[in-house]
Amino acid sequence: MRPYYVAIVGAGPSGYFAAASLLKFADTSVAAGGPDVHVDMLEMLPTPWGLVRSGVAPDHPKIKSISKTFEKTSNDSRFRFFGNITVGKDVHAAELTERYDAVVYAVGAQSDRALRIPGEELPGSVAAVDFVGWYNAHPHFEEMAPDITSGRAVVVGNGNVAIDVARILVTDPDVLANTDIADHALQSLHDRGVQEVVILGRRGPLQSAITTLELREIGELEGVDVVVDPADLATITDEDAEAAGKIAKANIKVLRDYAERDHTDGHRRIVFRFQSSPIEIHGSDRVEEIVLGRNELVSDESGRVVAKDTGEREALPVQLVVRAVGYKGVPVPGLPFDEGAGTIPHEGGRIAGSSREYVVGWIKRGPSGIIGTNKKDSQDTVDTLLADLDGAQLAEVGPDYADELVRWLVDRQPLLVTDDHWQIIDAHERGAGEPHGRPRVKIANVAELLRIGHT
Repeated sequence: MRPYYVAIVGAGPSGYFAAASLLKFADTSVAAGGPDVHVDMLEMLPTPWGLVRSGVAPDHPKIKSISKTFEKTSNDSRFRFFGNITVGKDVHAAELTERYDAVVYAVGAQSDRALRIPGEELPGSVAAVDFVGWYNAHPHFEEMAPDITSGRAVVVGNGNVAIDVARILVTDPDVLANTDIADHALQSLHDRGVQEVVILGRRGPLQSAITTLELREIGELEGVDVVVDPADLATITDEDAEAAGKIAKANIKVLRDYAERDHTDGHRRIVFRFQSSPIEIHGSDRVEEIVLGRNELVSDESGRVVAKDTGEREALPVQLVVRAVGYKGVPVPGLPFDEGAGTIPHEGGRIAGSSREYVVGWIKRGPSGIIGTNKKDSQDTVDTLLADLDGAQLAEVGPDYADELVRWLVDRQPLLVTDDHWQIIDAHERGAGEPHGRPRVKIANVAELLRIGHT
């Protein structure tokens, strides 16, 4: 009985969780006389780990430690990593389906949701996905160079990404120097003059999507005041907080503490502005001002609390606007795509209209949950995949088919990055960081990554 050959497109958490589920099945299957599974992971970047490498904030090393779990999967002889290869460019979806028994797409959400307001396109108005990629050494944003040399930045959004952006902007660069933050970002932060970051939320504190741990963390930053207007909390009773749920209740407690704190002259500031929406951005050749609209909270027909514009306006001088209102998936050439949801349509993880193509993670369900959420999500899809393969008529292949697949991939991308190449890159980055007490010094340039890996 020949093994199943499965391709996974995307080397982020959901992809690795899917690979681990497939290999776990294989262990049990082989012991019972069933088929083994060989997994090939294809990634457009020369480096693996997705948002664990390029999305998780550099000052959150505990979250990044999940990469050790991914390394365990990588050490399985039935698993192979292939980087620097793009589906839709170097190879096509239909070609993968021809050569693999199943293809799992774990491509995440690589774009962002726009504000759709005038002036959003001005220099100095950036997406959080880009800004986060910039300070995390994602190669696509190496040349971004945001202006963080002026007094005030506005972050639009009330989730953990917004908090991450605000925290990085005001954290002492000497603290960040001990992390794996991109060198170009660290240098810019050393030279910066950002004194105030305003975080906008269109609804109120009870509706915020920020987790309590992240909210509490910013209050512990040295030399930083967290400013909350007591009026934003005045009408919220203990009963309201209780009814809103455990997280909201804990958040209100933290926010009340911030509202009562004294502020220190000369400190950098994180300022929360609830019930505020961006209306338009002004500037001659770059961002100079943002116009805010004041909202009131009302209930819609379903009982959900929504923001309603009161017509009240306020102009706020600002040099940087970061929109953090949600990530969004992008189409994969050759696959169906739901433009509104930013996801690939599926049934139980099986791509609509296909019998051997599957989705996991954010491209499956949208940008929701934490890293661990992807584990069950991936397992559910793998269960569907394995049920489809059970008893399916598989194409006949030779004993060296795994080698044939590698030759085909190298033919399509001569600068393919294998796991051996990645190990060289990984050792180089870690070695560069060690003398400075850093976990690694990440390389943000694809050409340099390839040069080191292929040395």
